[in-house]
Amino acid sequence: MPKISEIEYTPNPNAVKFLLKEPVALGFPKSFPSVEIAQSHDLAKALFEVGHVVSVFMQDKWLTVTKTEDVKWPDLLPKLAAPIRIAPSASGKPSEAVTRHEFSKINDENDEVLKKVHAILEASILPALAADGGGLEVVGRVDKQVMIRYQGACNSCPSSLTGTLTAIEGMLQKEIDPELVVISV
Repeated sequence: MPKISEIEYTPNPNAVKFLLKEPVALGFPKSFPSVEIAQSHDLAKALFEVGHVVSVFMQDKWLTVTKTEDVKWPDLLPKLAAPIRIAPSASGKPSEAVTRHEFSKINDENDEVLKKVHAILEASILPALAADGGGLEVVGRVDKQVMIRYQGACNSCPSSLTGTLTAIEGMLQKEIDPELVVISV
């Protein structure tokens, strides 16, 4: 059963990050942007059932819950803690046996631009987003446009559509192609 090690507030006032002593998801991040999608995962489903939950995002030993604006964190946090504490560990192994996983995968192995995009994001951007309880996935590329989708705390954070998106675009333009445009979808 995952025990909550710490709760961190994120730059998004409607999202908190739960740091756990055991993993709840192994491998690639798991994003549950709706109650319908959460039906396939017991913990995500239980968190939505608490009410006022907009999305759940998890990876390894942390998860982020984004709430509606009409409820305050002091009222919601105790209700969210209960299903997290009783959820089974994703690994079935002691916490020390869990290894770190890559943030993302490349869907089109032949696209050299996407390979470079993923390498840059994994080295620079994704660790910073994960530290704040969020992430992103590369949806694809059309010509000079790279499409990304924010996840977790980043999904509804005002900073994601301004500063972070501009920083990602600038980094990719500098490292790959000055004509690349990054679009959040």
